[in-house]
Amino acid sequence: MGKNRFQDGHGPSQRQLRVGELIRRTLSDVLTRGDIHDPELNRLSITVGEVVVSPDLKVATAYVVPLGGGAADEMFDLLKRNRSELRRAVSKGLTLKFAPELRFKLDETFDRLDETRRLFAQYAVRRDLEEE
Repeated sequence: MGKNRFQDGHGPSQRQLRVGELIRRTLSDVLTRGDIHDPELNRLSITVGEVVVSPDLKVATAYVVPLGGGAADEMFDLLKRNRSELRRAVSKGLTLKFAPELRFKLDETFDRLDETRRLFAQYAVRRDLEEE
């Protein structure tokens, strides 16, 4: 992918961000509606937090978490088992030359937010912040 005068090569391009968000919405809709023909996958509530797309738009990594935080191993097994059907369903909503390969990783954003809140609730941290 060529560089332009607005991008210095650090971080994703506008196109990667736009395609990632479109894939995130489409994947979330597919999982919510239960468009996949797997009753085990359809009974799970899965949150798609973010989708990061490679520069060539051929690989999309979806950061997912099961609602309630439990059964992550089962969720990943079901997502891997239905990867090709999910890819096909997501590609229907895209106007790309290639349907991106879907990869799934655990979204740890919520855990990091809880840890940050816990740290800010500590007396020593509150005291230091109040001194400023």
